[in-house]
Amino acid sequence: MCIMSSEWSPSVTVAAVIEHGGRFLLVEEETCDGLRLNQPAGHLEAGESLIRAVVRETLEETAHTFEPRALLGCYMSRGRSSRNQGDTTYIRFAFTGDLGSLDAGRQLDTGIVRTVWMTAEELRTCPERHRTPLLMACVNDYLAGKRFALDVIYTHPASVTIAAGDAS
Repeated sequence: MCIMSSEWSPSVTVAAVIEHGGRFLLVEEETCDGLRLNQPAGHLEAGESLIRAVVRETLEETAHTFEPRALLGCYMSRGRSSRNQGDTTYIRFAFTGDLGSLDAGRQLDTGIVRTVWMTAEELRTCPERHRTPLLMACVNDYLAGKRFALDVIYTHPASVTIAAGDAS
């Protein structure tokens, strides 16, 4: 019999790093610490692949479709949970890809005030406004040209609920 401890469980998140014309798409969101900037990002949900999660989170937070083209990397940090205010370890999978169409009638996710486009230099001048230190790490990796093919991510079919027409 295998007994697993439930004492520690990291929070798995996804983020979309989207650049156009030297500017990065960000969301400005309400947090316990005030308005903060972040990439479109959020938590992996049960029955969801990482790729499906980043597509969903981008749509929910920006009202744009998103087509992931590459994995930028996997990042780890610790911080205060927005869900329960406890100390949490975050494991973030960051993707880059193509921003698609805007659903102008779609309401942004709860807590998201607006989307903004900022240059890397503008972001470097306001680290106190970043929701997470991973924001700049992801931008720096994007600018450094880091890209991994999406097929480096394997999702066992038993771990996801497949929606009609979706195998990601």
